[in-house]
Amino acid sequence: MFKKFLIAIGGFVVVVIALGAAKVAQIKEMSSIPHTQPPSAVTSYEAKAVAWQPVINVIGTLAPVQGVTVAADADGIIAKIAAENGAAVKAGDLLFELDTSVEAAQLTAVEARATLAKLQRDRSAELVEKNSISKAELDSSNAQYAQAIAEVTALKATIERKHVRAPFDGRVGIRLVNLGQFVARGRALVPVQKLDPIYVNFSVPQRQLSALTIGQKISLGVDAYKTPFLGTIAAINSEVDASTRNVSVQALISNPQEQLRSGMFGQVEIELPLGAAQVVLPATAIAYAPYGNSVFIIEKMKDAAGHEYLGVRQQIVKLGATRGDLVAIEDGVKPGEQVVTAGVFKLRNGAPVQINNTVQPSASSTPKPANT
Repeated sequence: MFKKFLIAIGGFVVVVIALGAAKVAQIKEMSSIPHTQPPSAVTSYEAKAVAWQPVINVIGTLAPVQGVTVAADADGIIAKIAAENGAAVKAGDLLFELDTSVEAAQLTAVEARATLAKLQRDRSAELVEKNSISKAELDSSNAQYAQAIAEVTALKATIERKHVRAPFDGRVGIRLVNLGQFVARGRALVPVQKLDPIYVNFSVPQRQLSALTIGQKISLGVDAYKTPFLGTIAAINSEVDASTRNVSVQALISNPQEQLRSGMFGQVEIELPLGAAQVVLPATAIAYAPYGNSVFIIEKMKDAAGHEYLGVRQQIVKLGATRGDLVAIEDGVKPGEQVVTAGVFKLRNGAPVQINNTVQPSASSTPKPANT
């Protein structure tokens, strides 16, 4: 029995050694075969040199070319509202009329005194010619007449001050008072804005001051409208804000339909002079990493045995501006090179790939997501 047991153990050891030797031979054979790793399916994009229009993007606030909140110039009760809320007005149009019944009665009395003073002056002039009165009495009559005329003029001015008029062409807002309400001098009555054209005020960093000129084109986008509004830079502030190191800029935008309103904010895009063409790639092609951003360039390679295959070369790149789904490459990629755009995360330097461009990632400079 012991002998049989030893024979069985010996046979088992021989079988294990034979199987191990066969497995080692298989591993050596597999390692000698080039590129046992199957090629990874990727999408590719041909690097293109594009001359992007360089821009500066900032946030701006709209302000009227002329805008004021009209206030009362005298105390009184509002007797008439001549301009309804939101109405377009011309310079000099009546907006509000305060009660002038007392001043009108006083004016009638003063005009009567002025008429009497004129008659007395004319009679004194006739009597002086006849040497019936002294010239001093004529001077007194002239003074009384001049004083009466001044009183008439003053009352007319007081009455006119109670007629509140539009200071310029524009559009009134929502009035702040009602008919029959007593208002004190200086009380705000209604805002008046001139909306065509309209200003957009914004600030840019001082390092970009050299890129700004009067008359430079800008584009304004606001949430309320899909179409941007075009304008030009009208003024650049003569000083830089010491706290923010930004310079204030004012642009003028045509607004004939008065779609833009004072106080709105929008995205201002300032066009800069056209620069040199630069290579652009989809953002999905970039492998972002702390040690440096890179892309995988597709090209023909050879393995150790001299067999040719389609592989990828990892290339460190310097990124530039971003526009939509595209990223500018300042250094590292040449125009015409094929770059991997999908499947970057599973690649390594020298890995074999297989191109499948049936489905391509989005690569638009002006993407429009479905949920916007």
